[in-house]
Amino acid sequence: MKKLIAAALIAGAAFVAVPTAANAATGYAPESAGSVSGNYVAGGTAVVVFNNNVFAAGETVNVQVTGAGAVTLGALPTTTVSTTYTANADGGLTIRVTFPAGGSGSYNLTATGATSGTVGTAFFTIAPAAGGTSTTVGSTGGSGTPGQLAFTGGTISTLGLWAAGGAIVLGGGLLVVRKSVRRQRDAA
Repeated sequence: MKKLIAAALIAGAAFVAVPTAANAATGYAPESAGSVSGNYVAGGTAVVVFNNNVFAAGETVNVQVTGAGAVTLGALPTTTVSTTYTANADGGLTIRVTFPAGGSGSYNLTATGATSGTVGTAFFTIAPAAGGTSTTVGSTGGSGTPGQLAFTGGTISTLGLWAAGGAIVLGGGLLVVRKSVRRQRDAA
C-alpha cells in the first residue's frame, strides 16, 4: 500500500511540474517590445516592428496572419498566411502586412521564434474601404495603447500555480490514505 501511495504522490507531482516546466520554455514578447504603424483600412499596409532582443539574433521567426479575408504577407495572398522571416543580428524584426482591397474585420499576426520560442502578437481591425477614413494602426482588444503590441502574458503567478497544484496532490494523497485505512478497518 505504501508503494501505491508513493506512486500516486509522484504521479501527482509530475502532473503539476511538467506543464509548469513546458510553460516556462516559451515566452511572450512584452507589450513594449514593439510597435505597429500604418493604415488599417482595406488595401492599407501595416508595419509591425519587434524591437531588438525580442528574438534571438539571426533566428528564424514563423509568422502567421489570420483574418476575415485574404492578406498579403510578402507575396502570398490567402486567408491564413504563414511564412518565415529571419530576425536581424540584434534580434529585431520588421514585418509588412498588406490588407485586401475588399477586406474588413479582425486580423491577428503571430510571430514565433523557432529557437527561443518567444511569441509576439499584433491585432488589427480593418475598416471597409467604403468608410473613406484612414486611421493609424494600434493594438485592439486586451490591454494596450495605440501603436503598441498587445500584452498576451498571464496574470497568475507561478507560486499560485504551484500552491494550487500542491493542494491537489495533497488532497489526492489524503484520499488514498483514507481509503487504505478504511480497508484495514473493514478487514479487521
